[in-house]
Amino acid sequence: MTKFRNAAEKMKEKALSLCGCEFRLHGRHEHFGLDCIGLAAQCLCAADLECQIPNGYSIRGGSEATINGFMTDIGFKRLAPESALCEGDIILVRPSPIQWHFMIRANDGFVHAHAGLGKVVFCPGDAPWPIITIFRLMED
Repeated sequence: MTKFRNAAEKMKEKALSLCGCEFRLHGRHEHFGLDCIGLAAQCLCAADLECQIPNGYSIRGGSEATINGFMTDIGFKRLAPESALCEGDIILVRPSPIQWHFMIRANDGFVHAHAGLGKVVFCPGDAPWPIITIFRLMED
């Protein structure tokens, strides 16, 4: 198994293990709550990928360019939204015209921090919102 496949597997397993954690805006710790960036950060840590996680943002706003830059700086490749999904991918979706959201691909569904339900959940099947970008760890 390559380094990147192993990292993606660790990310997927960590995401699944976090289901049920409380939702908290700017949350970064599974015992105190997570938002979608905190969920992604926990998955990155589980895969031994270090980065400076953004903070101080609002639940709405931000720019796709900033998100893309951050993810590619960590080492992810950007794939078109119609690309086939792989376990451990970090998916950028657009729940509304003014909101971005990260989900982790796992077990033919997605794990994400659901503000409305107040917790991290597994959502089986297709993405509930339009996929904007798929971020994948890949060898060059």
